[in-house]
Amino acid sequence: MARASYSRWDGSQEHGDLDGDDVLRRLMDDLLEHGDADQALRRLLQQGFRDRAGRDVAGLRELLDRVRRRRTKLARNAFSELQAAISNTPPEVLERARQMLAELNRMVERRERGADVQADFDQFMERYGDLVPGHPADLDELLASLARQMAAARALLGSLSPEQRAKLAELSEALLEGDAALRTELEKLLGHLEGEPTDEDLLGLPFSLGPANTAAGELSDLDQLEQLLAGAPSPGALAEVDIDRARQLLGEEDARSLEALGRLSRQLRESGLVEQKEGRMRLTPRGLRRIGDQALADLYTRLQRYRSGQHPVGAAGGGHERAGETKLYEWGDPFNLSIQHTVRNALARRGPGTPVQLSPEDFEIERTEALTRSATVIMLDLSLSMPMRGNFVAAKKMTMALHSLISGRFPSDYLGIVGFSRSAREVSFRDLPEVSWDYDWGTNIQHGLAVARQLLSHQRGTKQVIMVTDGEPTAHWPVGAREPVFAYPATQETVDATLVEVARCTRDRIRINTFALDATGYLRHFVEQMTRLNHGKAFFTTPETLGDYVLVDFIESRMASRRRGRRLA
Repeated sequence: MARASYSRWDGSQEHGDLDGDDVLRRLMDDLLEHGDADQALRRLLQQGFRDRAGRDVAGLRELLDRVRRRRTKLARNAFSELQAAISNTPPEVLERARQMLAELNRMVERRERGADVQADFDQFMERYGDLVPGHPADLDELLASLARQMAAARALLGSLSPEQRAKLAELSEALLEGDAALRTELEKLLGHLEGEPTDEDLLGLPFSLGPANTAAGELSDLDQLEQLLAGAPSPGALAEVDIDRARQLLGEEDARSLEALGRLSRQLRESGLVEQKEGRMRLTPRGLRRIGDQALADLYTRLQRYRSGQHPVGAAGGGHERAGETKLYEWGDPFNLSIQHTVRNALARRGPGTPVQLSPEDFEIERTEALTRSATVIMLDLSLSMPMRGNFVAAKKMTMALHSLISGRFPSDYLGIVGFSRSAREVSFRDLPEVSWDYDWGTNIQHGLAVARQLLSHQRGTKQVIMVTDGEPTAHWPVGAREPVFAYPATQETVDATLVEVARCTRDRIRINTFALDATGYLRHFVEQMTRLNHGKAFFTTPETLGDYVLVDFIESRMASRRRGRRLA
């Protein structure tokens, strides 16, 4: 039998970890603006966030600042300890250190001549174990430990100011000048460890064995932590941080933040929302759908009256969907048999009992209505003015949300995407999150409409273009030209060429609905011209309300189209 234990709630039981969906939601705006999942995660790591339990998780920038402040404070304290140690070391302590170094050097030299020195090492540790860092088991471990302590001492010295290092060097030189034998033994040991010693090595070694040893070790670990935080090659590198050691150095809260940051990229990968490709993180198809769903959910929270329709179409069939009503079967009807009503009719006609005998007059079918298919192309302005005016993220988020709505609720519909600036091009939904603005001037509505019209020419049903822009037409592609023409302010030639393309769309029964952001007087005038010619709709909106306007208009248009095409079978 499974057993469980219970305890009084004290707050520590709250798990604040973000799951993959939470992380993706926090990355969404940055990802849509810059088109790079890897960099978006890096920026989230730099800034920090609030976890699901409502606790602040410090970002790398803040943690790095705390590491540097901790190191500065520790270095000041270590300087005071070193200065006191050098100035106040009793002669008998120096003599014992010299004897220890001399015996250690002799043991190293005997081993270099091929002797087995393990017994000598054991006796050495009995006499001098209190002066040796750690608890080495043999001579190799001892030398490795001394090398690490030297590196730590060197890091400590590197953390001091030039004036502090000069003062310690002066005191150390005075100490060693008074004991030539100690200096000789130090130089021999340094030679065994890493070749020709430097003056700073001579300064570092005795203090790596002295009272500042602990500070030197902490400073060395802080240096390593600083390097990792400042230059982690990838977000996943934070998983390599020794959290227990970070807790000792920085405290519980900062260690918790480091641990939470280190889990972010792993949670994204394990959730299947991202994958590593060519050393970079990219959204998977599942991640793409999830961003669209999140964008759509954000819009639906502001559109409560449409939430009841937020569900995928579940009825399959040859161009029909269920209407929620039933009728007796007539010859020629689609045979969408209602089992419940058919059996009830048979029982009512013949009475209870099994087996139930069915006849054609018992058959009752579900009414269906004809599906009306819609084909939509979103024209997304990628010109430089969009990010400069703060419109770009809202436009991309709207596009992701509309794709999610259509693929979920109207799966038979078509949705294409055209990006336009100085020229236009088709954009696949797979590439949409990574599409950024064009570093170019020009708003070529004429070419965008031409590409959209070409995409819609292969589709059936109601056709429309949803154009999102913040600029009047300032570029067009002349007939036979190899490059588009750009002019600001807009020329009459560009306006006329654009209106000609609007007329072609009108002739092909393509409705153009324009959502104008930050509309100037000239843009308003042009949109009104286009609307009169095409009989589409014009919306003058803001980034905050763009998605609401598009979603409401699309749903209302789709419902109106369905009412026009409805027929009860």
